[in-house]
Amino acid sequence: MTDASLPPLPQTPARPPRRRFATARVVAALMLREMSTTYGRSAMGYIWAILEPVAGILLLTAIFSLGFRSPPIGTNFAIFFASGILPFMAFKDIDAKVTQSQRFSRQLLEYPGVTFLDTIIARVLLNTLTQALILFVVLTGIIQLYDLDMILDVPKIATAFVLAIFLAIGIGTLNSYFVTLYPVWERIWAILTRPLMLISCVIFIYDAVPMPYRDWLWWNPIVHVVGRSRDGVFSTYDASYVSDLYVLTVALVSTAVGLILLRRYHREMTNI
Repeated sequence: MTDASLPPLPQTPARPPRRRFATARVVAALMLREMSTTYGRSAMGYIWAILEPVAGILLLTAIFSLGFRSPPIGTNFAIFFASGILPFMAFKDIDAKVTQSQRFSRQLLEYPGVTFLDTIIARVLLNTLTQALILFVVLTGIIQLYDLDMILDVPKIATAFVLAIFLAIGIGTLNSYFVTLYPVWERIWAILTRPLMLISCVIFIYDAVPMPYRDWLWWNPIVHVVGRSRDGVFSTYDASYVSDLYVLTVALVSTAVGLILLRRYHREMTNI
């Protein structure tokens, strides 16, 4: 049999070219969508999103300063309170946004180009930028307003901020799974975390807690985040109890478990 008599080989259809940087484009589109739906289409909406928590933190500072004339560290209660409330609020805000990421973009998740990971990354990037601006405005404003003569340890403050973000991603990823499949978990979590600010050493220092409660509080990772923040604001603060490794371990383990659950059940979650 000659080669001319052989049947022609089937033609394999050419694969469509893959889009480069598809994930980056999806994340950018999700960020723009959230900015337009949450903050409005004008720049004032995003500016107000920064000024509102700044005003709230300053109001809380003024209220607590009436009851605490002399802070446990330093001479100015405003900067003491800000060193604790800023990383705490960053954790709370990003945790809440990551928790609601699957609900917020449920309709978009039906498109094959959008994944559950894209929604988490978009919300983390946008709200991390927002919290970083809030941190800068509050600390700068307090130092200028009270004419404080102090030098901040920026790397330590940044470390506390990064730890708060990582922890929020981990807890938020887990909660994103639970609140979507089990809506009652949202109310349970709200009840469980209601006293969180009190048990995270925001308005007092860790060393002032009597034993054995101090050892119990050590297992709260936010205590370490707040301690690292105060270590960056006050040069004389003893933060030997702080373990960055512990916070990272909790964050990475919770993130891994949350991503595994979302990957396994994300199809069921979009159909609820």
